[in-house]
Amino acid sequence: MTPAVFSHGSLRLYLLSLLDESPKHGYELIQALSDRFGGTYSPSAGTIYPRLAKLEEEGLVTKTAVGRKTVYAITDAGRAELQSRASDLDDIEHEVTDSLRRMADEVRAGVTEAMKSLRADLATAAREAKQDAKEQAKRGTASTARVFDLQAESRFALREAEIVLNEFRQQVRSDLRRASGLGGIPDAVVADLRGDLAKVRDDIVRRLSL
Repeated sequence: MTPAVFSHGSLRLYLLSLLDESPKHGYELIQALSDRFGGTYSPSAGTIYPRLAKLEEEGLVTKTAVGRKTVYAITDAGRAELQSRASDLDDIEHEVTDSLRRMADEVRAGVTEAMKSLRADLATAAREAKQDAKEQAKRGTASTARVFDLQAESRFALREAEIVLNEFRQQVRSDLRRASGLGGIPDAVVADLRGDLAKVRDDIVRRLSL
């Protein structure tokens, strides 16, 4: 990403300008560059340390171990180079501004596209959710309707059974009354009727799985 931000040799000079502000260790230089670019650009350690090593070889910076950190500081030779290349540094500042503007535009475009994609995904998810809800409602309606149908069939069957029982009762009652008027009802008939009715009831209970 560095070539897109700094032209050849520009990062080297820019590091000198940052060290001219104050001594810094490697992470502070990386953070300073990231801050200058509003977080849109953050060089890697593999980008910074080789250039610092080169600057040290050229006598433009020094490094000092401070605890676990290595702090880099600009030398007089480094300041002299900055002064001799002041116009180049101004050009670099303009490059940084242009790069920052370009990267901001790219980020803005990316965010816009991401938002469009997100809105499309949300719209798709909403449509799918709505469709699923409709299908579930249909299934629920069909299921409910089926329950109602089963309940209606059950009530119809109960009513029909009651009619059958009433018809049977009326017929048997009529037959018993006619027999009673003709000469009486043998005791065995009543006993058989009770037994037969008990068998019928047991069979009905078995069929109903009660």
